[in-house]
Amino acid sequence: MSIFAIILLILLGLVLLLIEFAVIPGVTIAGIGGFLLLIASVYIAFTDLGTGAGFITLAVVLILAPAMVYYFFKSRTGKKMILEKNIDGKVELINIEKIKIGDTGKTIGRLAPTGKVRVNGEVVEAQSTGSFIDHNTSIKVLKIVSNKIIVEPIKNN
Repeated sequence: MSIFAIILLILLGLVLLLIEFAVIPGVTIAGIGGFLLLIASVYIAFTDLGTGAGFITLAVVLILAPAMVYYFFKSRTGKKMILEKNIDGKVELINIEKIKIGDTGKTIGRLAPTGKVRVNGEVVEAQSTGSFIDHNTSIKVLKIVSNKIIVEPIKNN
């Protein structure tokens, strides 16, 4: 085969890889076909043109394929495909001035084993000590963690 055919195989392989990354992401026929065409171009270069041409073809493929993907994702079109949002949410911390260990409250919903409770007028995320706690049950704060409290039901004697 001629050098033109090898160059054509490399270009077709790169185009199929670009289609794989840009149009139909995932492992599809375009991606597999692109890799097979690139491998075929290197194989043909080794068998038909010799070792020197084979290594040159291999170097070209190993440099062009990653460079093409890199520059594609750095281009304006590629940047539109990349999610560049920062997460600006934050975890609400327990106000330790309003809720203290030993305070009592009531469950708003069922704790199974986590849920919402109302303690000192504050609605916070709570976790039971392991057992389920039914709705509207009196609870006692055992421990305060950064964004939730650990509670246990109050036993009525």
